[in-house]
Amino acid sequence: MAVIDRRQQVLKAATKSFSLFGYKATTMDQVAKIANVGKGTIYTFFTNKEQLFDEILRDVTLEMKSIAEREIKRDKPFFDNLHRVLDALLDFRSEHELFIKLSQENREVGTPQAQEGLDKIENVVLEYLEREVEFAIRQGEIKPCDPKIISMVMFRLYIVLTAVLNKTHKPLSKEEIKTYFHLFLAEGLAL
Repeated sequence: MAVIDRRQQVLKAATKSFSLFGYKATTMDQVAKIANVGKGTIYTFFTNKEQLFDEILRDVTLEMKSIAEREIKRDKPFFDNLHRVLDALLDFRSEHELFIKLSQENREVGTPQAQEGLDKIENVVLEYLEREVEFAIRQGEIKPCDPKIISMVMFRLYIVLTAVLNKTHKPLSKEEIKTYFHLFLAEGLAL
């Protein structure tokens, strides 16, 4: 087996272990067992569990960037692009077992590395939103504003409409989410 294949084999096994057991409960022994390699093989590629976890997070964020780039259509209005990107990223996040486990571990155990992993991923989304807000301002599609603040508000609003609200309210359809998002951010509530 080629060296690059072994490295990928270890990364795939580590992703599975972190997804099943969380950060805290994942051990290099488990990763080695899942990858069907000796523990020494893992250490030829990664110094420790933290480095292995960081590499997995890097791969996940690259995949998220690719998804976002795929969803942007420069001939479409800002809010259409924004909705498509956030929708695709949240679908990716909700289907990706690692996100689910890290969120669960963070809530139940409060493992700092789980929170740091979630923060790294959130920062990728926020940086992307900020760039898109800056682009929309330059194009004259939205009012001049602080892109950092607007990006955070947009992201949090989307999380509330797609996840938090579900705890106390019937889940909103994608169309309802789009309508509320547009109402709060594009139209405003004033008559």
